Amino acid sequence: MEAEKWGRRIRAFRKLKGFTQEEFAKELGVSVSLLGEVERGNRTPTESFLVKVADNLHVSLEELEPPEDR
Repeated sequence: MEAEKWGRRIRAFRKLKGFTQEEFAKELGVSVSLLGEVERGNRTPTESFLVKVADNLHVSLEELEPPEDR
């Protein structure tokens, strides 16, 4: 459940910033399949992955964090 919340947030922010999955995976230096697994909630993102996501989307970790987890 936790992974799904993070995945939905990451996908929403990625789309809001205009990145395709392929473009964003390249920016992060990860495979498209790994990003897809995170976005679908099949893989829980690590702290370092979340930091990279936030940095590349130019948002704070707090903004990226699912609202119910704050």
